[in-house]
Order: sequence, then structure tokens, then C-alpha cells
Amino acid sequence: PRQALPVFFGSALTNFGVEPFLEHFLQMTTAPLPRRAGELVVDSLDDDFSAFVFKIQANMNKAHRDRIAFMRVVSGRFDADKEVYHLQGGKKIRLSRPQQLMAAEREIIEEPTPGTSSACSTGHLLHRGHLCAPGKKFQFDPIPTFAPEHFERIRSVDTMKRKQFLKGVEQIAQEGAIQIFKTPYTGMEEVIVGVVGTLQFDVLEYRLKNEYNVELYMEGLPYEYLRWIETDDGEPVKEEDLILGTDVKLVEDYKGNQLLLFGSQWAIGWTEERNKNLTFHEFGGTKF
Repeated sequence: PRQALPVFFGSALTNFGVEPFLEHFLQMTTAPLPRRAGELVVDSLDDDFSAFVFKIQANMNKAHRDRIAFMRVVSGRFDADKEVYHLQGGKKIRLSRPQQLMAAEREIIEEPTPGTSSACSTGHLLHRGHLCAPGKKFQFDPIPTFAPEHFERIRSVDTMKRKQFLKGVEQIAQEGAIQIFKTPYTGMEEVIVGVVGTLQFDVLEYRLKNEYNVELYMEGLPYEYLRWIETDDGEPVKEEDLILGTDVKLVEDYKGNQLLLFGSQWAIGWTEERNKNLTFHEFGGTKF
């Protein structure tokens, strides 16, 4: 059977036909869909407030060194200065008045509803995670992420700028643009950065230079894969107790979880076979 498909004509440059398109798009699209939280399904019509923070952006206003948290409302309604529970942080917080951003313009939203994406200037209190009404503690299924495939060792060229270096690297890592690791029992003067695409190294170098005034020394590393590891007794493992090849390195993430970096897929099987006390977890598991 023949199907009729709507066709819209317009120009964003001259703002012709944009508003009719958006109005008809809202009529044709579905209502906000429910979201799974394990065995629980959170419906958009539920009265209790819930949302998830999907992005943190630092220095959107360089004059104020702000951090903006972007969240999507899943259920309930958000009121100004509403008290919510941040699951990952394990504490109650008050969110400032939410805003919608369009390029450089910001507009206050009086009452965000399910399906709304908004921004709060309380990003310094949050990292990516889940928000819900106090007393309703549940965790939404995680947003799919990708394992890094490129790694570099970085440090500040000027050792006197250690504080700016650490602040910049940690904030950009919390945004999700990079992942940071370090060698166990060492400080953060030198950091291993993992990314999905090599362009992210250029972005990191540019932002640290322009936003934090830090020049970087960067050295490529011969690793392509990573695995989180756990021991049978749950205790941290020491490198001298492991049997590792020359293309394997033990590191920690910023939460203190231990990982192994590998130079090849073959090295993963070789290491797993010779360290029976270890359990390997691929990146993106809900445990971490």
C-alpha cells in the first residue's frame, strides 16, 4: 500500500518554515518513553521526580569558572531549589533553577517536565549519574559507553602548574571526554589518558592550554585494550604478584579500581590464563 510521507520546506538561515516544522514534529512524535532501572520501569507519568545527568561541562563561562550539569527529566516535575537525591554521590542536594541553552543564550525553565533536557549551574556538586526523589533510590540502566583504544602519558611541562593540571584533567575526565588512569602507589603528577579517537588528544591539549594555561608533554603508549580486574578475596593486587607480559601494564582509574592495559587481544588471553586468581571485566559493565 502507498504511504504518505510529510515533506517540509524551509530555511534555518532566514528562519523560514522552522516554526511550522517544529510544531508538526511535536504532533507526530511520541510522548516521553519510560526508562528502565533494573527490574523497575520508571514511567514518565509517575509523580515522583527522577532524572539522569548525562553530561558535565566546565568553563562554559570562563569569567566565572562555572560547571554546568545537563540532565534529562524522566518522571515527575522539577521545582526551583527542589531537594533531590544523587545516587552516585550518596547525598541529598538542592539544584538551582534549571535553564535551557541555545548557543550563547540561556532561558530559565520554570517547571521542566518529563522528556525535557535542561542545565543546572550546580555542576560542582554533581558528576554524571542519577537523581531521584528522596526515599526513591533506584539507578537507571547505564548509557552505552565505548572503551578507549588509544593511550598517552601526559604531564605538565611546568611543574609549578601542578594544581591547574590536576584540576583541568579531572574536570575534563568527569565530562566524559577522556578517561584518566595512574600507576598504583604514585601521585597524579603524571597521568595516563585513554580516548576512543585520537582527535580527543588534540581537544585535551587545546583546552588545558586555553582554559587552564597548562602546556602538556604527551607521549604515546602501545596499548589498545583494557580490562577491570578483581581478585578472589576482593583485595587490591600487587604487580609483583602478577604474571604479566611486556605489553601489559597495571593501572588504577580515578575511583581506585584496578585495571590492566594490553597491547593486543592475544595478551588478554595469555594474562588471564596465567593469573587464575583474577576476574576480568570488560569496560562499560554496570559494576563500575
